[in-house]
Amino acid sequence: MPDRIYDVAIIGGGPAGSTAATLLARAGRCVIVCEREKFPRFHIGESLLPASMKVFTRLGVHEKFLRAGFIEKFGGEMAGSDSERGVKFYFEDGYGSKCDHAYQVTRAHFDELLLDHAAENGAEVREETTVESAAFADDGVQLRVVHKNEPARELSARYLVDASGRNSFIGTKFNLKKNYEELHKVSIFAHYIGVDREEGRDGTLTRMIRGLDRWFWMIPLTSERSSIGIVVDTAVFRNARQSPERFFEEALAAQPLILQSMRGAKRVTPVYTATDFSYRNTELVGDRWLLAGDAAGFIDPVFSSGVFLAMMSGELAADILCEALDRPKRAARLFVRYERQVNKAMDMYLRFVHSWYQKEFIEVFLHPRDILQIPQAVNAILGGNIGGSFAINWRMRIFYLIVWLQRYAPLCPRLRLLPKRETPAVPSPSLEIVP
Repeated sequence: MPDRIYDVAIIGGGPAGSTAATLLARAGRCVIVCEREKFPRFHIGESLLPASMKVFTRLGVHEKFLRAGFIEKFGGEMAGSDSERGVKFYFEDGYGSKCDHAYQVTRAHFDELLLDHAAENGAEVREETTVESAAFADDGVQLRVVHKNEPARELSARYLVDASGRNSFIGTKFNLKKNYEELHKVSIFAHYIGVDREEGRDGTLTRMIRGLDRWFWMIPLTSERSSIGIVVDTAVFRNARQSPERFFEEALAAQPLILQSMRGAKRVTPVYTATDFSYRNTELVGDRWLLAGDAAGFIDPVFSSGVFLAMMSGELAADILCEALDRPKRAARLFVRYERQVNKAMDMYLRFVHSWYQKEFIEVFLHPRDILQIPQAVNAILGGNIGGSFAINWRMRIFYLIVWLQRYAPLCPRLRLLPKRETPAVPSPSLEIVP
């Protein structure tokens, strides 16, 4: 029999789970987090959005972030593979902007910091603890959990938050996952030291380089370390019949905008791969459970929305559950509101991502015209402003219309999005593991 009844049990200690745990514990709720891994652990998703700054303030972690050495990020830059330079955007210029920066983080340290913060605020955190099963009843949920190699035990809670990531414990249990077939991508990436950067705030920007069938990121993580990666259709990668390392090295060697920044760079991690199959669960709530973060859905890595959506859904889940615990009769209505708000956020990013994978998106983006403040609205979405502002929404409709029209009439110069063939290949950076 379970030894106590928790108000909320949370599966997963990533950004969604730790955010929910901190806020619930601060509200006086009895909460437990079951995380199957031992932190710190390597994870991708290193670039954050200014829309998350409010929840960071609410959590009280800004000072910890600065002590950890996380870089303040002031915007981004986009370019085409055949461009000589990109177009920069700064968060302070976004429509209705209330924050001019976010952070670039190493996820191992970021996730560990948030989970430790949850424990410091009163949440019970159990790492290396796997949830094997869940049985739901009218008044709660009973979990069977295993810590390392110890015998299984039972936990009982009134509500469950599934923040277990892409494996989605509840999504798998109830067969809820729906893949977006048109967004079957694979990410290949590594960390480097010695990558050249610009001075000042421009040295903090996330750089995105759009190719014809792929795109690249360059993210400064610390004063020395950078994350560099490629996202490509899974079919393209498989058809190349190359190892991830070889595919990655050849792809980087063909990109002039990347090479000019990597002349003295050294790779300091292995080359990693992650299948970025975009998906969403068809239901995000049940009578006694909610899905948060990647357990609810994942909409491509392109605009750094993963951590933002995780933090947003974790915060919302905590607020909804606090009210549901106080007013049980309102729980069903509250859960519907939660599902609607999380789905709305994912819908906005899904449309933005679909537009990005049209060649015309980057053609329009690289030739901005300050008409009706449309560039500022696009900037606002890039910063995570998805609050449903009418002023932003109608401008984004016009932007999508322009992207669609670009297909049939060259409103902006056409781009080949292919690197110049005469670009010489360079030796691959040597592997030198640095802690």
